[in-house]
Amino acid sequence: MKNWWQKSLVITVALATFGVISPNHAIWENFLDEKEPSKVASADYVSPYEAEWADPSKYWVTDEMIVESMHQSAEEQSYVKFGSRIGPVIRPDFDTVIFPKIQQAIDEYTAFLDSQHLRRLSVSENPSGNHSEKIFHIYDSESGEDLLRFHVRTEKKPLEGYSFNFHYHAAADNFESHHSVGDIFWSKNTPPKWLS
Repeated sequence: MKNWWQKSLVITVALATFGVISPNHAIWENFLDEKEPSKVASADYVSPYEAEWADPSKYWVTDEMIVESMHQSAEEQSYVKFGSRIGPVIRPDFDTVIFPKIQQAIDEYTAFLDSQHLRRLSVSENPSGNHSEKIFHIYDSESGEDLLRFHVRTEKKPLEGYSFNFHYHAAADNFESHHSVGDIFWSKNTPPKWLS
């Protein structure tokens, strides 16, 4: 009778989890055997699964995932900056021309960082409004120091109209140089304020 219950339990778990949990015979035998002390319940026994998952951040958060998370945060902060009036108009050009270059700049900066330093990097929130330039900054969350500053400046070119100049500054040169990312033309009309 015990054998029938054990097989039924294994089949039920397999069906309920769509095969994600595979039956480990030692676990099932000890689970149903009341006469022998269970190895799983022993205080000295550490399951290989528990040992492997002791610190999931070491196994599941890779450098690539951290950089991808920065890309996503950068994109989100950019759209917050653009607001509902500018965003829909410039989104196609931003997605195809500007944002890939922003990703490239982030990738080039982070390529030579070790995992420990990379895990300390964060993307700032709350881009500036009105006519200020700040989109987001990448900074060290422990020291609070900015490492890269991504900005957009509204420019008026005579006879052409308004455009948005995307650029970034780096801590390596004390934020003095403008590293151009690209321009997006707006129109001859004055653009609305950021965040509007």
